[in-house]
Amino acid sequence: MACSVADSGFLFLASKKRSVHSTRIGQIASTGTYCLKWESLPQISSKQKGCLIYSRKKNVIQAVAVPIAPAPLDSAEERKRLSEKYGFRQIGEPLPDNVTMRDITESLPKKVFEIDDGKALKSVLISVTSYTLGLFMIAKAPWYLLPLAWAWTGTAVTGFFVIGHDCAHKSFSKNKLLEDIVGTLAFLPLIYPYEPWRFKHDRHHAKTNMLHEDTAWQPVWKEEFDSVPALRKAIILGYGPIRPWMSVAHWWLCHFNLSKFRPNEIDRVKISLGCVFAFMAIGWPLIIWKTGIIGWIKFWLMPWLGYHFWMSTFTMVHHTAPHIPFKTSDEWNAAQAQLNGTVHCDYPSWIEILCHDINVHIPHHISPRIPSYNLRAAHQSLQENWGKYLNEASWNWRLMKTILTVCHVYDKERNYVAFDEVVPEEAQPITFLKKVMPDYA
Repeated sequence: MACSVADSGFLFLASKKRSVHSTRIGQIASTGTYCLKWESLPQISSKQKGCLIYSRKKNVIQAVAVPIAPAPLDSAEERKRLSEKYGFRQIGEPLPDNVTMRDITESLPKKVFEIDDGKALKSVLISVTSYTLGLFMIAKAPWYLLPLAWAWTGTAVTGFFVIGHDCAHKSFSKNKLLEDIVGTLAFLPLIYPYEPWRFKHDRHHAKTNMLHEDTAWQPVWKEEFDSVPALRKAIILGYGPIRPWMSVAHWWLCHFNLSKFRPNEIDRVKISLGCVFAFMAIGWPLIIWKTGIIGWIKFWLMPWLGYHFWMSTFTMVHHTAPHIPFKTSDEWNAAQAQLNGTVHCDYPSWIEILCHDINVHIPHHISPRIPSYNLRAAHQSLQENWGKYLNEASWNWRLMKTILTVCHVYDKERNYVAFDEVVPEEAQPITFLKKVMPDYA
């Protein structure tokens, strides 16, 4: 047997069978340098010592140093450090593998699943009233106050989306035909086809944060990114500065192409598309006839862009963070993805009211059958029973800055690698955001 000590800090023992064993002895944190500790070496019996000689044979022994994985989230100190770094109030500890969705769902009180037609009607009245008020503000506001009127109206029309969202999940009314009618009507001002969205959204719930399968905010694949150099700048912009409006691209690419749907879905998809095209064919000309092209921009386009700001922002904040992994289907765990991989985020009260608590998102991923007006009670129950596993934040600059400047390219070990690490010479939009976005949490 021959024994040699390599300069890299690894001990190698070569046996008569020429097998190679390597033992990492110690590491100086985050430097990649390894130090040798005698007391950590494998113990060698006296009989073995007698067989140790230095051989002059030129046997080549190769070793590969495996990089250390990031510090685990089961360390309370590390979770606290990352919470401050990423703009979170709390990063939850990892959910044990043996916890199932059934365990979590059965811990919720039965009353949170109850549908109340009176509360559903109240949510409709809130959205109709706030949207009408917004249109009045746009009509009467001087030009310098129009951005405020658009912000209000865009947020109010997002409430229509949440109503349609509840209808799609069958958590709005006990009358299922009424749900489909209300859902279709609620989506019309957004030019969103109800049934295509419902089919795609069901897949998001079934495959949350699953690589290739989730229909919301997949990380960029480096192989694909490298294969389309002509589109790199557009991808960098889409995952960087204009990410809060990228749901526009999702709306267009995923909901109007019949080839993206199963044969048994096509008829319902066509009905929804017909409704949307009819609204565009009648509603848009009426707006232009009464107010002109400028009126169409003021009364429809700008609130619509305001809605897409919230659509994009809610979706990425709910499921995107440097510590939340996307996993392949063979590694994916439903309970971990829905409880550990979903974020509760508090917004200013007026936003939460107009958007019907869609930000209270963890219980919605535990069971989409919970109506929006019961989400707060369900979240309180989750805090009491599963609180240490929850990711919670308040909407802040640091949280948004982290998402827009870090969460880009998929990496199995680190979850995400930023564009300015992958292609620094092309990532000026990301470096610009890092310089100009505030870092307040």
